[in-house]
Amino acid sequence: MQWPFEAFIGLRYLRAKRRNGFISFISLISIVGIALGVAALIIVLSVMNGFQKEIRGRILSVASHLEVSTYDGRLDHWRQVAQLGGAQPHVLAGAPFVNSQGLFTAYGNVRGGLVRGIEPALEDKVVDVGQHMVTGKLENLRPGEFGVALGAELARQLNVGLGDKVMLFVPQGMITPAGMLPRSKQFTVVGIFKVDMFEFDSTLAMVNLRDAQVLSRMGDSVSGVRFKLDDPMLAPTVKQALRAKLPQNLVTDWTDTNSNYFRAVQIEKRMMTIILTLIVAVAAFNLVSTLVMVVTDKQADIAILRTLGASPASIMKVFMIQGSVAGVLGTLSGVASGVLIALNLDVIVPLIERVIGSKILSSEVYMIDYLPSDVQWGDVSTITLISLLLALFATLYPSWRAARTQPAEALRYE
Repeated sequence: MQWPFEAFIGLRYLRAKRRNGFISFISLISIVGIALGVAALIIVLSVMNGFQKEIRGRILSVASHLEVSTYDGRLDHWRQVAQLGGAQPHVLAGAPFVNSQGLFTAYGNVRGGLVRGIEPALEDKVVDVGQHMVTGKLENLRPGEFGVALGAELARQLNVGLGDKVMLFVPQGMITPAGMLPRSKQFTVVGIFKVDMFEFDSTLAMVNLRDAQVLSRMGDSVSGVRFKLDDPMLAPTVKQALRAKLPQNLVTDWTDTNSNYFRAVQIEKRMMTIILTLIVAVAAFNLVSTLVMVVTDKQADIAILRTLGASPASIMKVFMIQGSVAGVLGTLSGVASGVLIALNLDVIVPLIERVIGSKILSSEVYMIDYLPSDVQWGDVSTITLISLLLALFATLYPSWRAARTQPAEALRYE
């Protein structure tokens, strides 16, 4: 196959020679710099995508997609609300709940937490807590038996296990001869769950809906009704439809209750993209200095090509091809290594942790204690395109300078 002479010469200039070995070394450094920048950008964005996906999944395993409540925390006509919400498009199931703050004591340990009254049969259709039970089952929360399912960290802090007794104090007071006292009730631990989110594992406790109503003196009322959708991303749309039909109620979705977190993640992702793209840009612009040195070193060659009939456009193509090939090699090697590392972080990170002898992420500080990764090929394509465009842009000035070389001036002292 006959190569165009511009491509043939440009590719030859990439190969090391005794006379220009240093320039070839600088070219190699430019390629490696682009590869490292692209790989770092892919890995960081994949980890951030993984964090967002994992946290969203864990939040939705405990929190519902959609919630209808009242401003005073007491919903009396909840059955009608549940029926109306269940009739909406994309709504799969609904479940009532009672929320209250409580103080748990056991064996001299005292911990505060969120007490949630649930209907076990309905709760399993709305959230996935039943799939995260370490011991016991949600079905063991039977009305009148005052059983409780605790988060794993809360159970550890109270030093209790299955079958142990805990005392629960709630803010709703009762009047006695001694004055106002908080209501209290002894509960039996019938289950322990672990959703791998410290916030929920350390504060959430679930009891039967009827027991929570008795303890909070709510009668047949509930705090609200929670709904599950076939697509969590449609929650804002369904929320607007329910608000139009329930104007007197407070309708929220999971993006409202966690809006600050997801907004912070999006801002952080954008900033990290900008910062790491600048790293790729710096590596790409190293090609400028490399090509400028090549053009200076090849003045005589350029002059000879011009005297043989090569046009300025052909000379420009020679050096654009040389720089572009370096950019392509750096980009493709960076994409390959970045995707490979991102897809195997679940193996690489534990290996690093064993070597250094400590955890990189602590569950008490971070929401999750490992580095998840979610490679999104749209991000990979965008990164690849940006890197290639930066490399191509970096070749323009040196190539233009080479095209302006005057043969007579270049060959004067040869």
